[in-house]
Amino acid sequence: MKLDTMMEAVEVLARERGVTVEAILDAFANALVAAYKRSPGAAEEARVTIDPGSGEVIVYAQELDEDGNVVSEWEDTPEGEAFGRIAAQSFKQVMQFKLREAKREKVYEMYEGREGDLVTGIVQQVDHRSVILDLGDAEAILPGSERIPFERLERGNRVKALILEVRNETKGAQIVVSRSHPDLVRRLLELEVPELSDGTVEIVNIAREPGHRTKIAVISNDANVDPKGACVGGRGSRIRQVVNELRGEKVDVVQWREDVGQFIAEALGPAKVKDVHIDEENKAADVIVSEHQLSLAIGKEGQNARLAARLSGLKVDIRSDVEVAAEAEAKKIAAEAEAKKIAAEAALEAAAETEAAAEPEAEAEPDAAAESEAEAEAEAHVETEAESESEPEPDDEDAVAVPVTDESE
Repeated sequence: MKLDTMMEAVEVLARERGVTVEAILDAFANALVAAYKRSPGAAEEARVTIDPGSGEVIVYAQELDEDGNVVSEWEDTPEGEAFGRIAAQSFKQVMQFKLREAKREKVYEMYEGREGDLVTGIVQQVDHRSVILDLGDAEAILPGSERIPFERLERGNRVKALILEVRNETKGAQIVVSRSHPDLVRRLLELEVPELSDGTVEIVNIAREPGHRTKIAVISNDANVDPKGACVGGRGSRIRQVVNELRGEKVDVVQWREDVGQFIAEALGPAKVKDVHIDEENKAADVIVSEHQLSLAIGKEGQNARLAARLSGLKVDIRSDVEVAAEAEAKKIAAEAEAKKIAAEAALEAAAETEAAAEPEAEAEPDAAAESEAEAEAEAHVETEAESESEPEPDDEDAVAVPVTDESE
């Protein structure tokens, strides 16, 4: 049995689709074995050979022993149109399968290792879970978690996305892309800024809140090149292309500075910063701005401050100069009150010490008075004794006889 016309088709398709002729013929031979076993009177086991040059097909029936070894083999190629039709149908099925398999392998080989690359696709299908993008030679899936919040994509839209992952699955290569990843902004900017491609300007860090705002810190390796100006372009022409692709997301370019305080001040733009105090131990920055710049520095729902913190890697605390002055005044008043309190306590302590020192003297005064009184009593006693001694005692001779009167008289 010959398959001349089929062999020509095999060779053409093999060249066009990148499939080897041997792979197609091997699959076709297996399909013919299955077709042979369905024919009347066929042996239980068989093998098929196909001559690549002539396209001649030969079926060999086989007898196997208990261990699966071939005991005998003989040619048993079916004749007639029935087997020819079966062979043609099997060939068609094999070709379709092989082409799909070859395409899957080719797509996987094309995109394997390309994680982080930028691709352009046309929106084919949109639902609440994902978006399917046609990349031309493959399809990519954009999961809902990797979409830009509130971005409206419609069928036929041409969009750019970042390759996150390439998986080789049974159904073929699956390419997962993202439009919310920070590196998407990096790749878009590299398309517009030649200085990024040749290494003159480098991106140090990116902080992004998809759909709202992105801040990019850049540095120049050439003293004559302004990194910020190179990325923004004349009248903002370069950065405008990135903003358009991101559907209006704001993109701020900040020049990287070795001075952390100066860098944070620039990262908080467009707000004007008055002063920055860095706490290296706690990795924090205390930022002082004017009262009318406070809301601008913080941003809507704290967005500007959050992005500056991510960009610098420090915790950023923003306060107004009015608040700082009020705190300083409050501290001054508190310090004065504390000083007065300390002085009052010191005065009370001194008074207590003075009172304690005066108490022994007060106790000594009554003793002196008592002593003086005792001395006076002693002197009086001495004088009395002296007077008693100076009075003469009456003698018996000088005694005067007092007449006794008789009461009866």
